[in-house]
Amino acid sequence: MKTFDDTRVWFITGANSGLGLALLKSVLASGERAIAAVRKPDTLSDLIQDHPRTQLLVQQLDVTDASQIAEAFRAAEKHFHRLDVVVNNAGYAIVGEIEAIPEDEARLEIETLFWGPVHITKQAIRFFREVNPPGHGGRILNVTSIGGYSGSAALAYYTAGKFALEGFTDAFVREMPPEWNIKGVIVEPGGFDTNWASASTIVPPHPAYNTETSPSGQSRTLLQTCPRIGDINRAARAMIRIASVPDPPLRLTLGSDAWAIVESAAKRTLREAGKWKELSLSTDLDGVPSDYMEKLQMLL
Repeated sequence: MKTFDDTRVWFITGANSGLGLALLKSVLASGERAIAAVRKPDTLSDLIQDHPRTQLLVQQLDVTDASQIAEAFRAAEKHFHRLDVVVNNAGYAIVGEIEAIPEDEARLEIETLFWGPVHITKQAIRFFREVNPPGHGGRILNVTSIGGYSGSAALAYYTAGKFALEGFTDAFVREMPPEWNIKGVIVEPGGFDTNWASASTIVPPHPAYNTETSPSGQSRTLLQTCPRIGDINRAARAMIRIASVPDPPLRLTLGSDAWAIVESAAKRTLREAGKWKELSLSTDLDGVPSDYMEKLQMLL
């Protein structure tokens, strides 16, 4: 295909603010091309004016609308004839106790954080396999959060959506035949200098939890007052770098705070598993085949 050159094309959701916008600007500054998929295209009017359509295509997209997702990928094929990196970044948080957040709001949050990226990932896989040249493949970066690795009080539904996306990503990566050259990365940012906290929906505390010393009360205070130590421009450059390596890791943690949480949670999991190992192993049937664990390792 004569239109297929060495200049990559990115597809970025939630590209009009925070990490998504920083990534979009970094991609464009590097001379690469991008589809910015956002709910309100006019929020990117300055970038539209500064970049030709041969480099930047802004596409209206509500990630909870499967028909809009399909149309966005058709537009990408028609406009650029290729895709190299797809970034699922759109999302938001509802802060509140599990008893305080209305179920319809929680379901919509999960729809945005999980099902939207699922539909986009499926479209990306098809595109990489059927539109790109055979074996060229592509990369899918699913931005979760450190909340996708370790839960937090007052963010139960947010972390549920992020946990679900992490599990989905882990599984879909294992489904990809090597010859397709399709790789997936879970990106887990910590606290960055974005409007994430101020843009979050804050639900009034449930009366039973409405004290400053309750776990959810402490979490609410921390979310509103804790300084953000991450630099979103450095995070964007890290994502561009990880999308360029031939064999990327399954997870990329961004920020020293996120790294510390991963380390602590992993140690806690191993410590608790070791403490209760005897009880765990006691539930096996008698006479388990000796090669069972060897076969199991093939799936891990």
